Amino acid sequence: MTDATSTVLDHLCSHRSVRSYRSDPVDEGVLRDCLAAGLRASSSGNMQTYSVIVTSDRALRERLFEPHMRQSMVLDAPLLLTFCADLHRMRRWLARSDAPDGFDDLMTFMVAAIDAVLASQNVALAAEAHGLGVCYMGSTLANCDMVGEVLELPPSVVPVVGFSLGHPAEDPAPRDRLPLDGIVHRETYRVPSDERLDEIYAEREVRGWERYMAVPDLRARVEAAGVTNLAQLYSAVKYTRASHHAFSGRVRAYLARQGFAGDLEGAAEPRAASRRGDA
Repeated sequence: MTDATSTVLDHLCSHRSVRSYRSDPVDEGVLRDCLAAGLRASSSGNMQTYSVIVTSDRALRERLFEPHMRQSMVLDAPLLLTFCADLHRMRRWLARSDAPDGFDDLMTFMVAAIDAVLASQNVALAAEAHGLGVCYMGSTLANCDMVGEVLELPPSVVPVVGFSLGHPAEDPAPRDRLPLDGIVHRETYRVPSDERLDEIYAEREVRGWERYMAVPDLRARVEAAGVTNLAQLYSAVKYTRASHHAFSGRVRAYLARQGFAGDLEGAAEPRAASRRGDA
């Protein structure tokens, strides 16, 4: 293993979510380098059906505070990056070139969303290599309609993933991860036994519970709900069925409003030829 390889692997394995930031601005040249790294991510058919919105304006970040569930880094970090599945640009190009347009369905959105996520991870890794910190926010997709309104997104554009970006004002420890052999399957999927399942989650049960119980507000909610383990905390307090159904409804409605419901409405016929092929 070369020194360069070791450095890259160490960098990849040292990721942590940073929620507290210094007020220093991010150097524009550094930001541009990070965004350029995003462009080199794999893209289906090299279509690059995504866009990135960099938000530094304080007034806009204040408007995004509620859609992002009042997370402090929305206001504390100097930048917010929002990665969108974007067919607006391509569909206009198709129209101007008198080319057929079948890009109005769920498959199209999923392909564009994957492209956006791949690009976001390249940007995040590049930013961390420059000593910057990031924190991904699931609220980008959960409240995509409200985020989209603030960011003035045109039809065929949907926010998928986003993160805060800036100079860290904290040095959090990396969070625990499930063991490698609990995640990776060889050749085909291997259904774990109940005993193996307990082994896979053993460390998470302890460390995750301790971490959440150290947050006073969350601890109070846990105690009020009467839950006694981490699995119950996840499904009865943090990620309830009711909340997920509500967010799912919002996402479905916004996808339809933004023009990704052609197949659901019966307007798009199945296409035999694949347009996959990562570049």
